[in-house]
Amino acid sequence: MERKSGWEIWNENKIKDSFEYCEKYKEFLSKNKTVRKFVNSCVEIAENIGFKNINEFKKLKKGDKFYKVNKGKEVIFGVLGNKKLIEGCRFIVAHVDCPRIDLKTTPLYEDENIALFKTYYYGGIKKYQWLTIPLALHGVVFMKDGSFKEIEIGEKEDDPVFTITDLLPHLAKEQIKRTIEDGFPGENLNVFVGTIPDKSKDKEKIKSNILKILKEFYGIEEEDFISSELELVPAGKSKDSGIDKSLILSYGHDDRVCSYTSFTAFIDSLNSENNNFCILVDQEEIGSRGSTSAGSSFFEYFIEEVLEKSDYSVSDIKKTFQNSKAISGDVNTLLDPNFKEAYDPRNSAKIGCGVVLTKITGGRGKGGSTEPTGEYVAYMRKIFDKNNVLWQPGEIGKLELGGGGTVATYFARYNIDTIDCGTGVLSMHAPFELVSKADVYSTYEAYKAFYREE
Repeated sequence: MERKSGWEIWNENKIKDSFEYCEKYKEFLSKNKTVRKFVNSCVEIAENIGFKNINEFKKLKKGDKFYKVNKGKEVIFGVLGNKKLIEGCRFIVAHVDCPRIDLKTTPLYEDENIALFKTYYYGGIKKYQWLTIPLALHGVVFMKDGSFKEIEIGEKEDDPVFTITDLLPHLAKEQIKRTIEDGFPGENLNVFVGTIPDKSKDKEKIKSNILKILKEFYGIEEEDFISSELELVPAGKSKDSGIDKSLILSYGHDDRVCSYTSFTAFIDSLNSENNNFCILVDQEEIGSRGSTSAGSSFFEYFIEEVLEKSDYSVSDIKKTFQNSKAISGDVNTLLDPNFKEAYDPRNSAKIGCGVVLTKITGGRGKGGSTEPTGEYVAYMRKIFDKNNVLWQPGEIGKLELGGGGTVATYFARYNIDTIDCGTGVLSMHAPFELVSKADVYSTYEAYKAFYREE
């Protein structure tokens, strides 16, 4: 299948639209580097255009716009169209969590006159990529009295930043002989926090001074770390990349590019005849096992509530799901000219050639893949072509090299037709990932076409 770049076939107006859309995307991405911030910002936008918490509705009717937040880290938005719910719904689900560095439960310690944070890495990363770069600390600390304190250090111009050190090449003779996995142990991802001592203390003077600063400016005691959600992410804003500014270099494209495009497509399709839902979930990068993930029962309970408030029975949920259609909005990889040996060029997506429709995820013998039916793949092709969406098929690398999971399985299990469809990304899971503005805008147009198709 021939793939043509959007820059080659789009007219000047379309190119201008894509650039303008991506300016808003960059701004949103820069401001919302945690799951909670992303969810809260989406809720704020929705409320400003008339969305209400579903708890405020005794009954739901055509045109009602509603949402529900799950524990601050997952949200579902819905709007009812003309069609009966049992005739089916349109779901797009994307995950808002991204690879990052989290603080351990008891993170702060002192070693060799340096205060450091112990950390966990979150999601599948190449650990060495997170060394020596500027990091910002984001998150929330929850207190025993029920209050909480938001933390953001490293994003303002005059803020300090954090970093993890690496061994200088002069002393790395033994390190470079090891595998990447063994050469960069996870327990060594310790973050430098400070070096000034509290002279009034007899021991752990550096740590004591850091605790004093945290108490003074943030009201945090050492024991409060245990009920915190603090994470280190690359500091700085999303930036244009390339002399022609056709690319975006940023933290968090996986999978906030699909979260943002699905949410904006949903908001821009409120007059659709369909019953549309936008679902933003957490914890995909660590297996979707938590209460705010796609693997929880929150989605099912939410649809049951929608049915009950629309004068249906909970037992109608089976028929509703059977007649529904879903997109698992997740990123895919792109053919990288620096690493061609990892790809099958005939079946790999290419940068700038549009949103990627992924029939097979998983790896080796299609292990772990949901594999949608041929009928549903044809249906998606029809929608995209009908609406002049720039799209391409893709897969995750060579047969016995690639593979990966998405949230598709958690919706396919309800007998909902589900397919993976999202933006192509280079340097996936790195601190800074690369996407094409043409692919971001094509993803938005694909999702909008899906929501609006009768």
